[in-house]
Amino acid sequence: MTGDESDLIAVRRGKLAALRQAGIDPFPASYPGVTTIASVREAHPDLAAGAETESQYRVAGRVVQRRGQGKMAFIDLVDRSGRIQLQARVDVLGEERMERLLTLVDLGDLIGVDGTVFSSRRGELTLRVDDYAVLAKALRPPPDKHSGLQDVETKFRHRELDLMSSEESRALFVTRARIIAELRRYLDEDGFIEVETPILQPLYGGAAARPFTTHHNELGRDLYLRIATELYLKRLIVGGLERVYEIGKNFRNEGVSHKHNPEFTAVEWYEAYADYEDVMTRVEALMPRLAAAAGYEGEIDWSTFRRISFVDSIREATGIDVMALDAAGLAAAMGVEVEAWPQLCDALFSKSVEPTLIQPTFVIDYPKALSPFAKDKPGAPGVVERFEAFAGGVEFANAFTELNDPDEQRERFEAQVRYAEEGDDEAQPYDESFVFALEHGMPPTGGIGIGIDRLVVMLLGQRSIREVLLFPAMRS
Repeated sequence: MTGDESDLIAVRRGKLAALRQAGIDPFPASYPGVTTIASVREAHPDLAAGAETESQYRVAGRVVQRRGQGKMAFIDLVDRSGRIQLQARVDVLGEERMERLLTLVDLGDLIGVDGTVFSSRRGELTLRVDDYAVLAKALRPPPDKHSGLQDVETKFRHRELDLMSSEESRALFVTRARIIAELRRYLDEDGFIEVETPILQPLYGGAAARPFTTHHNELGRDLYLRIATELYLKRLIVGGLERVYEIGKNFRNEGVSHKHNPEFTAVEWYEAYADYEDVMTRVEALMPRLAAAAGYEGEIDWSTFRRISFVDSIREATGIDVMALDAAGLAAAMGVEVEAWPQLCDALFSKSVEPTLIQPTFVIDYPKALSPFAKDKPGAPGVVERFEAFAGGVEFANAFTELNDPDEQRERFEAQVRYAEEGDDEAQPYDESFVFALEHGMPPTGGIGIGIDRLVVMLLGQRSIREVLLFPAMRS
């Protein structure tokens, strides 16, 4: 803390003591009956300049600006819904309360106001302060009202200061919530059941990723933070729930970048008696609704999705036919060291194809080795019915016609174990509980996982996933 900061805090603490000395609780327990500022504005959309009303409201928020002294002052008050001008007059409040408002209330303080609506001579909707209460005395000054938070590190480490100083930031996270609400509405309307599955799991699975490991003292065993909800949700399909979805956090022990965060929000849904074509149809129906909820106005046309196979997309971009090469041949064609074949394919696609997929695209029909939970594509040996959805050069969804043959699933798990032995640290572990569930019969099923954070980045025109996470992971 600098000397200037220390001095400012000392002054504010002095004002806190003065409020208490005057018999005022600067941190009251409640302030009932508050109306949002937006509601006040909506009730008086066309009030003429200079017009008076008898409409009275109780509002509350943070003091962000103050003008004037003496017998009259104007204060700007902000809540989540917007901003409104307050007019404080000594002939209404009396000299003592007016003096206290002007000298003991600072920028950044939270106050409540009972007031009467009128329009100023300049036509600005204003609330005359008939009474007020201090609701929380801010002991630290707010960010500068003109420049806001210029330091990116502070913005992400102390999101509360960013939200406090930036109307745009507040609007972004309100819009994010609307996008998720519209997603939930779409699924609920079509008969899906929202469920919750374990975050702490005895065995991780459902994605190619490294897990976070923790230890449960009472059980005396290691557990994993889930990397996906897939396997538990499909066990619910086995149980007969038929259409299920979950919106929640997944955790992957991976790097931090403009499109990765180790803790992220995703939705997965699974639908009995459907395949990946049906899932693509749902995504095509869903995305325009989410774009509308976001107020999207960018270059992406969410009404149309192109389709191209995984193998063709790589061949189109590089001339390499990955299905014709083993790991050594593929590594030679790429000019890299030999790794497991699935890792090489994924790296080639990520570098050469993914950044080019700006308009909505379904990349379909993946090699089986990259997709341990997808069903074989009839008439296409070594290929499964899987798609990933891309837009803006970023993948935001992964979907399958789900594998429901328990014997085939067992073989796929065994192949994954071999890939792990060859050095793939993101290969799937063998999950006997999931095979046990499949042995009881799972109907034909289509399923998908969508990364909500990446989706919000695109729909809100942001550059980094950190912009749409309230508290992104940060290096120390």
